[in-house]
Order: sequence, then structure tokens, then C-alpha cells
Amino acid sequence: MVMPLVILVMLGLLFVAERFRPAWVQRAEENFLALLLATMTLVSFTQVIARYGFNTGWGGALEFTRILFAWMILFGMSYGIKNSSHLGVDALIHLFPKSVFKTAALFGAVCGILYGVVLLSADWLQFFGANTKGGALVYWTKFYNAGIGLDDLRYPVWFQEMFGQQERVQRWVAYLMLPLGLALFAYRCVQATVQIWRGERGMIVASHEAEDLVAENKIVMKD
Repeated sequence: MVMPLVILVMLGLLFVAERFRPAWVQRAEENFLALLLATMTLVSFTQVIARYGFNTGWGGALEFTRILFAWMILFGMSYGIKNSSHLGVDALIHLFPKSVFKTAALFGAVCGILYGVVLLSADWLQFFGANTKGGALVYWTKFYNAGIGLDDLRYPVWFQEMFGQQERVQRWVAYLMLPLGLALFAYRCVQATVQIWRGERGMIVASHEAEDLVAENKIVMKD
């Protein structure tokens, strides 16, 4: 029950923050993604210098950058939904009448919600007769209870001594973004569904908004 409570608190705080400080939330999300990308770049760069320049290196660098890359993808999914930056094929849907177009757009947004919720936990589908179980919540909880460590990534010695931690970083720490990222994705899809219903946005994907953005940037570059 640890992770469901964390998710509820996180989404509650996010909802309140966006009601009063939407610009702050936007900057925080952008800074977090930038931090992940910058850290990956820095670790990879220093690892190359250390290996080919000094014949040494950090044994957990590859695993660390792989985890950060996964975090960036999982967190970036919700960010892309929020900012309509996911690309999609919309040539057919734009041929529909306005009412049908909106229905199709709503259907796509609802499918996004179901995608996130099912991957988060598929146990609830058993109520509809589906033979499914598990999901990110169950997967993460198993590693949290087991306390199994990663293959190469280890805590610094001073951290182990100060907090009495085991040598290897627990897998649940690395996999933390899996349930959180899916919960954020489902939450952003719910927001997108409401916005489409209210007429505040056209689709859940970028659609022609991306083409307009490219055209605007071309004009800026010419200037």
C-alpha cells in the first residue's frame, strides 16, 4: 500500500500546484528533464575521458545512464501529453465532420487513460472477466519488499556507513519512476480528455500544431 498512497499524494499536490502555480510546475518539469539529460551526458563524457585517457572508469556508469534514460522516457510521456508534443497520424481523422472528429479525439484520449491505468495495475480488469493481473504497482512492490540490489550501481561508502545501507542500490529505487511515470501519464490523459471535451484543445497528440510550430521557427530563423 506504500506506492498507491505515494501516487495519490503526488497527484493531489500536483493538482493543487497547477491550480495556483502552473508556470512553476511547467518549469519544474522542464528542469527535471533537463537535469536527467545533462546528467547522462556528463556521466557518459567523463566515463569516456576516464577510460581512454586514464585507463580507469566508474563500473556503474552504464547502468546509471540506462536508468536515467528510462526515467526520462517515463517522465517525458506525461510531459508530452501535457504540452501536445507527441506526434500522431491524423490525416484520416481531419476528414471527419467536426462532431465526429471530437468523438474520435475523445476516444483517443480515453485510450491513453486506459493504457496508463492498465499498465499501472491490470487486476481491476478481472471484474470484467479478463484473466489479467499484475502491473507496475505489483512489479515495484515485489522489489521493494525483497530489497534486491542492482547489478553494478553501488552506494558511496560514506552513505553506507552514515545510513546503514546495503552496498548495492536497491532495485526499487531505480524502478521508482515506473509506477510514478505511468500514474502521471494517466493523469495527463485525463486532463487532455477534459480539455478536448471543453474545446480547449483539438487532440491528445501534436497534430498540425507541430507543423505550425516548425513554420514559426523557420520565420524566426530567417529573421
